[in-house]
Amino acid sequence: MSLDGAFLHCVVKEMLDRKLIGARVDKIHQPSRDEIIITMRGFGGAEKILLSAESMSARVCLTSETPENPKQPPMFCTLMRKALSGGRLTDISQDGLERIINFDFECTNDIGDLCEYRIAAEIMGKYSNIILLTKKDGVWRVVDSAKRVTDDVSSVRRILPNIVYELPPREERLDLLGCDFSQLGDRLSQSGGRLAKALMGIFEGISPIFARECAYSAARDADALVSDLTEDRLEKLVFFLKKSREHIEKLDGCTMVSDKSGKPKDFCFVPVEQYGAEMVDKHFDSPSELIDCFFAERATASRVKQRSDNLLKTIMNIYERVSRKLEAQKQELRDCADKERLKLTGDLLSANLWRVEKGMSEVTVEDYVNGGEAVIKLDVRLSPSQNAQKFYTEYKKLDTAEKMLTKFIAQGEKELAYIDSVFDAASRVGSEAGSESALFEIKQELIATGYIRSAKTEKNTKAPKAAPPLKFRSSDGFEILVGRNNIQNDKLTLKTALADDMWLHTQNIPGSHVIIRADGKSIPDSTIVEAATLAATCSKGRNGTKIPVDYTLARYVKKPNGAKPGMVIFVNNKTILVDPSEELYERLSIRNV
Repeated sequence: MSLDGAFLHCVVKEMLDRKLIGARVDKIHQPSRDEIIITMRGFGGAEKILLSAESMSARVCLTSETPENPKQPPMFCTLMRKALSGGRLTDISQDGLERIINFDFECTNDIGDLCEYRIAAEIMGKYSNIILLTKKDGVWRVVDSAKRVTDDVSSVRRILPNIVYELPPREERLDLLGCDFSQLGDRLSQSGGRLAKALMGIFEGISPIFARECAYSAARDADALVSDLTEDRLEKLVFFLKKSREHIEKLDGCTMVSDKSGKPKDFCFVPVEQYGAEMVDKHFDSPSELIDCFFAERATASRVKQRSDNLLKTIMNIYERVSRKLEAQKQELRDCADKERLKLTGDLLSANLWRVEKGMSEVTVEDYVNGGEAVIKLDVRLSPSQNAQKFYTEYKKLDTAEKMLTKFIAQGEKELAYIDSVFDAASRVGSEAGSESALFEIKQELIATGYIRSAKTEKNTKAPKAAPPLKFRSSDGFEILVGRNNIQNDKLTLKTALADDMWLHTQNIPGSHVIIRADGKSIPDSTIVEAATLAATCSKGRNGTKIPVDYTLARYVKKPNGAKPGMVIFVNNKTILVDPSEELYERLSIRNV
């Protein structure tokens, strides 16, 4: 994981530089099962220490976040409050580059005696834990932990109340901060394989990204092999390791790596060059600030993905339900094709009533329409005229049903097109800024249109701040706005756009409304082509080619009364064929939305 022992060393150094030693415990909160936030108050003011033992986001750092706390504190939180409240922080330590940070406290118990407590924050992936220890007879014993480890969980190391605390098993490896690099070449030759993997086996507390950066610095290839390491490259590797050591000791900032959409991917305590132009680097002066930012954004991305998946599943269920209903109506309409035969049968029977006697089960009559003879089945319980009237009644039923079904099918097809547009909008929601509010708006749209019900727990939930439309700048300098969902499409087209602005939308394909802001200027064809390309990219046809896009002035776009969100009509339009382009999307995007 990226939060290696070396990065934790930077975090410890930052805490010491902030003069936390001597500060007293003011508040302790446990927002979730595996997270503890301790507020320390000293001469420099209040500082919050975040300890997390969550397997996918284990970390220790100073934080500015204020998560929502449960109304009733968990048992472990209550125990920590009883032991540490008012206690003084006496030391923050780390054994080499081991991924364990110890916080030592001097506290007073109920009868006024001084007691020594320690919080051992073990940052080890799925084995991460937060352990409260107390010193008795010179030995640290476990008071309790966020995760109790019994014999059933681990046969190697138990974490239970009152037992002696033992450090986890530790391999013999070099300490990057204090080792001699003279034997590095020999150690590497004994390891073989990929250089990055070999370095991780030799040095304690370094992450894969740093090991790959070492390989890249030495051989300009993050996947270089040990066999590729010449004398010159070995010297470059040693120089980079020494430079990294100085970087850690000076606490000279750290780097977070994100993809081009802004989603955080990795971080390191040294500048990262191995990804080249594929990733975007962001520098932080504070390692805690980087950790806070990285895990907050990653948690947001994970939360957005989960909500997006749930919403897409809901929309798909709605689509399938409407599709089944529509197919049943179409089948009924096909059955109505028999109505003319019923009318003809009634006419033939009415013309031959003189041949029919009550009690007959069938009668043969002359078919004056098709020629020849026709055999008509009769209901023996009915009179001849009643039998004829029965055929006319069934004809009228089918005729009425045909008219109604034709209307219902047209409405159903419009409904499917609308649901398809909602699904497309939800499927295009990524992890960029405004994603949560975009999903919220889509869900509220489905609630408003009656497709889903609002959960009781959501009625008092504070709505996220509405996200603005996506913004782009054309090569000619014109601002282009793209709606994120149907509600935003309506607002963008009917309220934001001015009469002389250009409106674009994919032809008969669900997608975003696109507006080119004219600002009193004549919009060039090149900008229209770029906006049309964005419309195609932000539509269901984004994986196709030669996508037709309609465009017209915003003054010619209207919304019919009673139309669903995002549904409009327009006139005086032209059509252009374009190919979707993610490259153009990224190049023209304005990321400060």
